[in-house]
Amino acid sequence: MRGLYLVTPNWDDTDKLLDVSEQALDAGLALLQYRHKNADAALRREQASALLELCRKYGCPLVINDFVELCLNLDADGVHVGGTDASVAQMRAALGPDKIVGASCYGDMALARAALRDGASYVAFGGFYPSLVKKYPVTTAPAIVEEAKLAIALPCVVIGGMTPENAAPLVARGADMVAAISSVYLAPDPGAAVRNFQLLFTSQEAH
Repeated sequence: MRGLYLVTPNWDDTDKLLDVSEQALDAGLALLQYRHKNADAALRREQASALLELCRKYGCPLVINDFVELCLNLDADGVHVGGTDASVAQMRAALGPDKIVGASCYGDMALARAALRDGASYVAFGGFYPSLVKKYPVTTAPAIVEEAKLAIALPCVVIGGMTPENAAPLVARGADMVAAISSVYLAPDPGAAVRNFQLLFTSQEAH
């Protein structure tokens, strides 16, 4: 797990969602998360199912935000849980050993250690910067990335207002994946936006 972790916006327009997502997938993603907090069950299933088909075409894992039943019904690659959702342990028990279970840990190493103990596949920290999409306190200290890399043997994701420019110092500190929404979905050229994020990781490997 290394590279850009793309999270979908709350778009009801499925055709538009699929078009931009495919441009991003074609440019190369580490992971795609389907997240639509306002969709009804029918729209959520329609969009997740279509995205899963695209992800299979491009060889990219698809995780579903929170809805474990949807993940199981579609046989998606896993789920992501936030601090107020079901626990990592519950998700791991429901999905078995082979699916991805990601955990939001905000700026809290105790949550990250608990996620590791309960069977998480990766831990996500943030917000580091103000987001156009999600409202949260921007209080996560960049040093948590290094702390997590030393203490927790799991891939580390950074989230919150990410652009290639402001994500660069976090990748330099050891972040394995950068999660983004608006920087790709609202970009004039989504594929180019993805490639700009991926350059953070190729330049890091060159050092």
